[in-house]
Amino acid sequence: MDRTTRTWLALAGPTRRKALKFGRGLWHQWRIPLFLIVFVVIPVKSSLADWNWVPTGSMNPTILPGDLIFVNKAAYDLRVPLTLHRLAHWSEPQRGDIVICLSPDDGIRLVKRVIALPGDTLEMRDNVLLLNGTPLTYRAAGQDYLERLSDELAHSCICALEQLDKTTHPVLSVPSIRAERSFGPVTVTDDHYFMLGDNRDLSRDSRFFGLVPRRSILGKAKGVILSFDITEKYQPRFGRFFSHLQ
Repeated sequence: MDRTTRTWLALAGPTRRKALKFGRGLWHQWRIPLFLIVFVVIPVKSSLADWNWVPTGSMNPTILPGDLIFVNKAAYDLRVPLTLHRLAHWSEPQRGDIVICLSPDDGIRLVKRVIALPGDTLEMRDNVLLLNGTPLTYRAAGQDYLERLSDELAHSCICALEQLDKTTHPVLSVPSIRAERSFGPVTVTDDHYFMLGDNRDLSRDSRFFGLVPRRSILGKAKGVILSFDITEKYQPRFGRFFSHLQ
């Protein structure tokens, strides 16, 4: 062993000891937070409760871009964390539920409304839905729904209240743009669901990617935790904080 090598090893010894001491200190400091993240936070977010930022306006005016929504992952079933495998299930999605699902196209997580259940026949004629041959009921929406929207969208859209079983919710149409306003009739197959966005003219949903398998429905959106207007320098929408979704 030459002199240069002996010198390098002599210098490396203290450095290595310092590195090991630093690593042990870091592990001692962070082992409990890491344990909580791996064995508590991740399983809870995956199987029981989660929160998701909504970046698009496909659910306007019910959910706005910049909303942080609370998702009940245990609304319908209990899953093995980080998988789609169900350990148990106790209920099924109902018409009108707002759910988090995976797109059959690319697996991207989406927030949409359940419109039709297995066995239902659904069609749309000029943005009017017919469920099992019966048109849904629509009536004019109040001004408060338009006040949630940007000025540009509020002045260019038509807002109505749609009655879907026991759920009354707003839907939007933007007459000035080309959109898929008629389809069907479509019969929903077993273990699948038909999803639509409340913003009927600006939503990529089952009209484009088809029916959503039951296993791809991850949970039910229950409310808005926080909300920031991403079109106005992220100004907080305090009136939407901790509000319920219908």
